[in-house]
Formats: sequence, C-alpha cells, structure tokens
Amino acid sequence: MKPEGWTRRDGLLALAACGLPGWSAPARAGGQIEEPLADSVRGALSAAIANTAPPIPEFTDTERRLAYLRWLGATSDRLKRRKPDFQTRIEFLQTVWYETKRAGLDTTLVMGLIQVESGFRKFAISSVGARGYMQIMPFWARLIGDGNVPALFNMQTNLRFGCVILRHYLDRERGDTFMALGRYNGSRGKPQYPNAVYAARRQWAHPDA
Repeated sequence: MKPEGWTRRDGLLALAACGLPGWSAPARAGGQIEEPLADSVRGALSAAIANTAPPIPEFTDTERRLAYLRWLGATSDRLKRRKPDFQTRIEFLQTVWYETKRAGLDTTLVMGLIQVESGFRKFAISSVGARGYMQIMPFWARLIGDGNVPALFNMQTNLRFGCVILRHYLDRERGDTFMALGRYNGSRGKPQYPNAVYAARRQWAHPDA
C-alpha cells in the first residue's frame, strides 16, 4: 500500500534509496528552514559542534568492541561499490559510528539518510547549496559554527553538523523520527522523505549497529 501523497517520483527516489542498479539519488536536502534559536539552544549546539575530539571509538568492554568490528566489516563490504578505496571507506564508517553514537542516534538511520541525501558523495551540492554527505545548509555554519562554509565539505565536520542537527530536530519533535526527518528535509509532516530514508535504512541494517 502506497503512503498518502505518494507519487511516481517518490517511488523512483525510494528505488534509488534502496541502491538498485541504474538509479542514482540526487542531492536532496536544502529544504531545511532557518529558524530562530534560543540563546541556550544555540549555545548548546555550538558547543556540540566545537568539540573536535578525534573520531576514535572507545569501548567499555571487549564484547562492545567486537560488535563494532563486526558492524564495520559487514558495512564496509556493502559500501564497497560506492566507496572503492578501502582506507577512505573505513575512515568514513569509523566517523559515522563515532558521530552517531556521540549524538545518541541510530547509526543505520543516519546511513540511510546519507544515502538519500548525497548517495555517499563527499562533495555533493544540492540545487540550493546544501553541502556534503549530510547536505548541510550553509546557514548552519553561521548559526552554530564559525561561519566557514567550505569546511562543510570536511568529512568529520559535515557528519558532526548533520548528526547534531538531526539530534536537535529529534529533541524538538520529542523523539518522533518521522517528524524529525521531515524537519531535516524541510518537508515536516509529509511522508515522502522519511519513507525514502526508512527504505534506505533497511539496506544498512545490522544487529550490532
């Protein structure tokens, strides 16, 4: 059964999100709306962005580390077609893991979001100027960063901004992932974008994520 408001274009985007041969998802974000932020919220987001600890996962026990290594190996194999260079792929996945756990996000959800937003292209730019893996709008660099828009193409910077922004939207929506994803895309309340992310997320499902 198709969701309400579902169109043929949405179906094609969902196919692209699932990674089917012959389909390439465009850079899709850029609909994010610049909203006034309370000083306390802006301060908290700025602090979250500014903490530049290296993306090296730390584990409290051996089993957690082994779970991470299982996820890393399995996900690396799935991502090989999109990122052929081994070192680049591992650094990307290590950073995704680190930033999602740091922000308290589901790693597979963020992998799905990146697939829909940029197709895992580091230098993707949307029609309205959103940048990088998680398609960060330039206004965020001014709003909670240091104003350095080109830095949004840096891998860790981009993933850090994206995860902090998604966490912010989740908090605003009281944990409602559907509505938070809509905010991220600038289409709050509409099903097309969240459904595309959910479809892509299934491709990255892993018991240790």
